[in-house]
Formats: sequence, structure tokens, C-alpha cells
Amino acid sequence: MQRLNSILIGVFSKILFYLILILIWETIFQIGVKWLQIWKPYTFPSPAFVLRSLIKLTQSNVLPIAIATSLRRIMIGYTTSIGIGTLIGVLMVSFKFLDKHLSSLVLGLQTLPSICWLPFAILWFGLNENAITFVIAIGSTFAIAMSIESGIKNVNPLFIRAARTMGSKGYKLYRTVIIPAAMPNIVMGLKQAWSFAWRALMAGEMLTATKGLGQVLMWGRDLADISQVMGVMIVIIILGLVVDKLVFSAVEKNIRHKWGLLHR
Repeated sequence: MQRLNSILIGVFSKILFYLILILIWETIFQIGVKWLQIWKPYTFPSPAFVLRSLIKLTQSNVLPIAIATSLRRIMIGYTTSIGIGTLIGVLMVSFKFLDKHLSSLVLGLQTLPSICWLPFAILWFGLNENAITFVIAIGSTFAIAMSIESGIKNVNPLFIRAARTMGSKGYKLYRTVIIPAAMPNIVMGLKQAWSFAWRALMAGEMLTATKGLGQVLMWGRDLADISQVMGVMIVIIILGLVVDKLVFSAVEKNIRHKWGLLHR
């Protein structure tokens, strides 16, 4: 009962917080647009205008189709990046030559904005799904590789020595000690890579004529409909928060509890 009450209090506090933000937003709109006339309604919409735009997009099935399309693309691209990034990270840790020469290159590629890869994607694949998938994958692969390398390298040496004295070595040592100890850093890297994947997805969809949230965002720009632009931005933020809460936060909580850093 006490746990349920704490959950309800937490939910209520979050709802109250966002309601206050909406109230501040509406107050700024009223003062800046209607009273002082600093801005025009088409440059700074009210929450009601944004909600009306989202309802219109939902009723016309534009928004649901765009959300489904974008989620499908990012899952394909992100899953691909996990496989490639994991392989690169493990290779860098396993071979000193690759660690010495490849790690700096991976770091440099990770700092390169995802949109820089779009011309390559278009030239190699054309204006199609494969180009967007490539941009998503390349945008998040290197963050995953770096997190795996950093996580494994920063495992406490005492854990490894203790495991070896008890006979663990090779694959068993990695499976039972090194990988579990490196998981906090790896999960943080996966979380960061997810945000990079979202940015790459938006860049790809905004610059290619395909369905998706990025294209709906561009439609709003072309129509000078700031309410639609802000509405789609809010949807993107909500999707990111939902994934973070349901996936990454849950995994982080379990890991912290396993290592004695969190009490249920």
C-alpha cells in the first residue's frame, strides 16, 4: 500500500509539473501575442493551437502512420547499429593493435554529425528506406562501440583477479564477470546511441521525401504552420521519454539493484 501511494504521488507530481509548464506557456502566449503583441500567433502558438493541430493530424491518420513508420525505421537501424557496434567494441578490446589505431578513428567518426552521412547514403542507396536505415545505423554505431570498449576496460581489476583465482577464464570470465560489471557503462552507451539514432532518423526523414515524423515536420515548415511543427516536436519528445522510461530506465534500475546501488 505504501509503495502504491508513493507511485501515485510521483505520477501526480509529474502531471502537476507539466500542467504548470503548460500554464507558463499559455501565459507567455497571452502576454507576448495578445497583450504586448511582441510576436504573431503564427510564430508562437498557444497550447490550444498545438493540441488542435495534433488532433487534426491524428484524425487524418497522418500522425499515426508517421509514428509507425518512424518507429519501424529506427528499430531496424538501431538494432543494426547494436550488432555492428558490439562487434567493433569487442574487436577493439580483444586486439591491442585495433585498440591503439582504431579507437581514435571511432571517436572521430562518433563526433561527426549524422547528417554528414546523408549524401553518401543517397549516392549509394538512392532516396529510399535503405538510405535512412544506413544514416540511423551509422549515427549510433560508434557510440555503442565506444561504450563497450570503455565499459570493459573500466571493470575493476579486483573482480577479474578474484574470478581468475577461482578458475574463471576465457569466455566464462567474460560471461560471468566482465560483461555484467561493464553493463552500467554499456547501457549508458546504448541510451546515448538511441538519442543519436533519433537525430539521424529526423535528419534522414526531413531531407528525403518519405513518410515519417521528420517529413510531417517539414510539411509544417512548408505550410508556415508553427503549431504543427511544435506538435510534432512534442510527439518526438514524448516517444523518446516513453522508450527511456519503459526500456533504458528499467534496465538501469535492475542493474543498479543487482550491484547494491538501489534498494527496491
